Amino acid sequence: MMRILFLMLITMATVLQADVESNEPVDFSLSGIHGGEVRLGQYRGGWVVLNYWATWCVPCRKEIPELSELNEARDDITVLGLTYEDVDTATLDRFLQDFEVKYPLLLVDVYAPPEPFGSPAVLPTSFIIDPQGFVVKTFVGPVSREGIEAFINKLID
Repeated sequence: MMRILFLMLITMATVLQADVESNEPVDFSLSGIHGGEVRLGQYRGGWVVLNYWATWCVPCRKEIPELSELNEARDDITVLGLTYEDVDTATLDRFLQDFEVKYPLLLVDVYAPPEPFGSPAVLPTSFIIDPQGFVVKTFVGPVSREGIEAFINKLID
């Protein structure tokens, strides 16, 4: 019964979450969890996976190892974790003691998320940004390294 409910929620979320479209390359700046500014545009020339997540989100936690592996294994792909919750640095640091995240984590103001992405309908939600800075795919719900690589490899070939 829980499995059916979960599938219904994912299906509904997919309907609610439209793919992001833009006539121009996407760019924004966010603060890293320990300060410093990260600009999406600095990653032009490579693929970027923007992953909306939160510490309390169980599927998000399950994605972390695969996203970390992807970020470390591929020089042409960068994963950026968009922390979508109102949380302090100490709480994030405690979380990171248990979950080894090997990609940059950025803080999203939940009241003013970056455009054109806005607030995700579901966590996790991941956006694939091509080397020119355009959104080419939205994954609503959990995603695997294999799924991301298969999508990107198909576009490269």
